[in-house]
Amino acid sequence: MKKVNIGGVPEHFNLAWYLTLKNGEYKEKDINLRWHDYPGGTGAMCKALRNKEIDLAVILTEGIIKDIIAGNPSKIVQTFVQSPLIWGVHVANNSNYKTVEDLKGTKAAISRYGSGSHLMAYINAENNNWDLEKDLDFEVIKNLEGAVEGLTEGKADYFLWEKFTTKPLVDDGTFRRIDNCPSPWPCFVIAVREDFIESNREELETILEIINNTTVEFKDIPSIDKTIANRYKQQLEDVQEWLSITEWSQELIDKETVMNAQKELYALNIIPEIVDYESLVFKL
Repeated sequence: MKKVNIGGVPEHFNLAWYLTLKNGEYKEKDINLRWHDYPGGTGAMCKALRNKEIDLAVILTEGIIKDIIAGNPSKIVQTFVQSPLIWGVHVANNSNYKTVEDLKGTKAAISRYGSGSHLMAYINAENNNWDLEKDLDFEVIKNLEGAVEGLTEGKADYFLWEKFTTKPLVDDGTFRRIDNCPSPWPCFVIAVREDFIESNREELETILEIINNTTVEFKDIPSIDKTIANRYKQQLEDVQEWLSITEWSQELIDKETVMNAQKELYALNIIPEIVDYESLVFKL
């Protein structure tokens, strides 16, 4: 049986992977797929791909594009979630900040440099016409738990993270959400190490076929909203809202989307150059 390691965030977006693993669908095809949670998000997964700790990652589009350009020997093989990610802009509940404008020049909590929370702080700044040199400052907090500590203790002033994941912390009065900041592209892609694609193409195609068969009908799974609410400790109405705005994909990310994302990242000085579409993707 071929052992394959895959990484992703422990969030509701990835429930389809959990369900297919629980059903033993990969083992039926002689693949021992092992899931690894990365609460630290995209930056941690980029590192894990480089270190060969994982073969595949379900990862933020902007983060993996940046890291492939920076030398990560991986390729995007498909879009996983087509819809944008809705990032909430959060402050500590007792903070004096009431609007995004109040945050200009203050310190953003980020999981690590090159992470989604780091890149989206730039997008948020650009959306609000801030000076990207003067009005941005960062505090590395590793993950969501670190953000709770960082904002509560005043080490950082605000934090961008997926709106529905942080909703329980807004509900219990840990955070206040003062704005939303959608990503300007499809949020999650599946990236795979190049050496794994070369030597295990058949297994990779099988894995994608299994997960795509589940995501294409994901919203039709009986009581899927209740399952998500229970598993991720979320309010049922929040889950239903999230399901209504989230679309999965079974296709390779298209050239126009990749080039638009690169143009945005380049304009923000997050990537040093714009590269060919073929440098970032692999068509199976």
